[in-house]
Amino acid sequence: MSVKPHARHSATPDPAMLAKAETLVEALPYLQRYRGKIFVVKYGGHAMGVPALARDFAEDIVLLEAVGIRPIVVHGGGPQIGAMLRRLGHESRFVDGLRVTDAATAEVAEMVLSAINKELVSWIAQAGGRAVGLSGKDSQLVVARKLDRARRDPGSMIEQAVDLGYVGEPAQVDRTVLDVLTAADLIPVIAPIASGEDGATYNINADTMAGAIAAAVGAARLFLLTDVPGVLSKAGDLLTDLTPERVAELEADGTISGGMIPKLATCVAAVETGVDAAVILDGRVPHAMLLEIFTREGAGTLVRKAA
Repeated sequence: MSVKPHARHSATPDPAMLAKAETLVEALPYLQRYRGKIFVVKYGGHAMGVPALARDFAEDIVLLEAVGIRPIVVHGGGPQIGAMLRRLGHESRFVDGLRVTDAATAEVAEMVLSAINKELVSWIAQAGGRAVGLSGKDSQLVVARKLDRARRDPGSMIEQAVDLGYVGEPAQVDRTVLDVLTAADLIPVIAPIASGEDGATYNINADTMAGAIAAAVGAARLFLLTDVPGVLSKAGDLLTDLTPERVAELEADGTISGGMIPKLATCVAAVETGVDAAVILDGRVPHAMLLEIFTREGAGTLVRKAA
């Protein structure tokens, strides 16, 4: 990334320049607070397919590393996997938002996620950073176990097991390789694929993977970048500050539903296992993560333990 020399101006500062300086001053206490801390960022959703947003995301990650924060990126790839499966004439089937994954689908998922991983590493390099692409398989970073799901039959109300195939969840996380990379000022970029104890390859939901890694490294923040502004009230207002207890209330009264339920479950699990706070953000908004971290107003829904 080339850096332009400073342009010289008149002695009277331009108001826009003063506003930029004030923004930097506002960010100072947050820069001091988070220096040396680990942030785990899940990057996913349809924003991944937009080059301008991918460039913005990479620049944000490099900026975090430049000011002393240690970012770890976990990326998804659901839309891209789905598109490839359609091109191959393979119809996807979902259960509770999880793609039923047979052996052929698992192979396609690993191929697509590997390509996304290298592309993201390249974007970070173009922004001036140094990133290393990984998956859960590398150095046994993550050991997976098969994910079990059950559905209740509406007629009999009897729960029946659902076989999702090669869909897994993290059983163990070994942070060793992440510590080595971050200590060397390298940015880990992780694809949500891992081997199980049975030797099989499992596809893991990227939110779940990011949450497990955030807990294992004691992250100060877990960010889930998605396709919505955050958690909305029934009136459509953004809910900016939630606790696990409040999340349970909102789920009970129907405010939280659909795909937001597992995302918030990941956030709650993270803060209950040592992560300081988790944030759901709209990845389609340029630099939303920086607005959340370095401004008083924030930009998404923050989940934290009650004071």
